[in-house]
This record gives sequence, C-alpha cells and structure tokens, in this order.
Amino acid sequence: MKFIHIQPHRGIPKYKQIISSIEKNIDSGQLKKDEKLPSINKVCLEFSLSRDTVLQAYEELKKRGVIYAILGKGYYVKTTEINIKHRIFVLFDELNSFKEDLYNSFLLQVGKDVQVDIYFHHFNTKVFQKLIDESNGNYTKYIIMPTNLVGASSAIQTLPVDEVFILDQTNPELKLYPAIFQNHQKDIYNCLVLGKIKLNKYQKLILIFPGFREPLGMKLGFEDFCRDYGFAFEIITEFKNRVLQKGEVYIIPNDRDLVRVIETSKNQDLKIGQDFGVISYNETPLKKIIENGITTISTNFELMGRVLAQMVLKNNKDQIENKCHLILRNSL
Repeated sequence: MKFIHIQPHRGIPKYKQIISSIEKNIDSGQLKKDEKLPSINKVCLEFSLSRDTVLQAYEELKKRGVIYAILGKGYYVKTTEINIKHRIFVLFDELNSFKEDLYNSFLLQVGKDVQVDIYFHHFNTKVFQKLIDESNGNYTKYIIMPTNLVGASSAIQTLPVDEVFILDQTNPELKLYPAIFQNHQKDIYNCLVLGKIKLNKYQKLILIFPGFREPLGMKLGFEDFCRDYGFAFEIITEFKNRVLQKGEVYIIPNDRDLVRVIETSKNQDLKIGQDFGVISYNETPLKKIIENGITTISTNFELMGRVLAQMVLKNNKDQIENKCHLILRNSL
C-alpha cells in the first residue's frame, strides 16, 4: 500500500506509524488535498491490523485537521499543512481584560505549531452544550471553563476523557479531570484575613453577589470569615439605588458595581478609604490609579495561562490551585 508503511518490530505503536506515513506522504506531495485515503478495511487486511488500530490513527489525524471524513465514502486529505501538533478547543465563559491576559499568556507559551480555536458560552447552558457537541472529535485537546453552569459536567463527560482540561473553576463532579483553577472559598477568606487590620476600623462588610456568574465559593468564604472574626455583614444581589453609609466596606466582584459605588460616593460626597472602604475583584491596570488606588483580590491570570500551556503540552494530569493575592491600596 503506497501511502502506508508498517514495520512490526520498530517499537513504535502501529497507529503512530500509520499517522507518520500519511503525514510524510502529504509533506512530500505524494498525497494531495482532497485525495482519498485507503479504507480502514483495506489497511486492516494489508497489514493484519485490528480495525481499532487503524481507526485510532485516522481519528487522530482528523482531530488534528489533517484529514476529514465523508459518511459512507471514507477519509480524505483536508490540508497539506501538517506542522500542527495539536488542535486545541478553548471554551471561555466571556472575554474581559484579565481573561484576555490569561489567553494571551497561554498562546505565547503553547507555541506556534499548535492551532487554538476559542469560543464563548456567555453563561448560557444551551450555547455551552452546542459548542461541546460540535467540537467533539475535532480536536486533540479541550480546555473548558465551566463556571457554575448547571449540567456542565454532563456535557464535558461526552468528550474524550484523556483530552479535557478544566480552567478557572472546578467542582466535585469534575474531580477526575486535570485542572488549573481558583479556590474561591479559600481565596476570599485568606485575603480578608490578610486585610483584617485595615478592616477592623469599619463596622460592616457587604458583599455584592448577584449569584449568576459569580462562583458560590466566594459567598461561602465571605460568610466564613465574617462569622469567624465577628464582623457584621450583609450580602446583596445588586447595588442599584442603595445609599452608602459611613463605616461600610463593599466587596465587589463585578466592575459595573464598582463604577456604581464610586459614582454614588461622589454624589453623597463620601471619601473612599476614609468614610467607607472598597475591595474589588480581579486586578486591572486602571485599578492602580482610579480613586488613588483600589484594593483588589486577584489571582495571577498570566501565570494561570503559562501553567495551563505546560499542562497541555506535557499532558499533566494534576489539579493545580492558582494562588490568589490581596493587593492593598488606598480604598481600604
């Protein structure tokens, strides 16, 4: 069979020899774009291989985007560009400045011989399921940001189990998958402990927690801290139409609420860091300078991207917590 060469005693798995043979023939020009490959049955008979071995090779090439299949007809050459080692499916919840830092860091570390396709589910379960279904079988690796979507684990479990990596948030249903994630319950607790000396001058801590996009662990860790250290506290779903009181500290996951709080403080002629305090979530360059500096609780998203790239490239199966930090500024 002119396109495929198998050497039984090379010590290399036969499916990898099939892949290598086809790639070499494409690279040399022997196989052209849209040219049909030998059928699975034909390869099986020629080399006395199991159907699973040949199918594994063809499916791997399909995931890399090298070949494509037409139902009932067979497999065909899709591209003559075969320098792509991995085709990676990335599913984010949304794009913002800090997740853009994560993504750019990942791209920089993962290298140029990898194709990365990024999609967004925007916290919509149906969109999440649709994107998972459409990607299944077309990629060598799947990086999923499931957030707190109901049914996310069921959708993820339809993907090849050894090719999935969980990003940013995980949960007990996904404990078998490698992950780089934030432990939101522990992170907010530990960061508030670090800021306790500053917090002691205030009378009440208020968490703005809509609960739609925010991880539940954030709320639980906040409650644990307030109870353990005797702080009066309140959890509200939105800041809209609220009057600021002196002696309050607002912990604010969403930047839209941060803007509302700052606008309200100006209308009431209250000084941030003096009359009331603010702790924002997720570091951005603007938070270093607005209102003489906003205190933040933030993980290192660039580091998360670098670690994720190494996990994918080395097929690391660990679950890694990305550390979180309290950055104290004048708003507290």
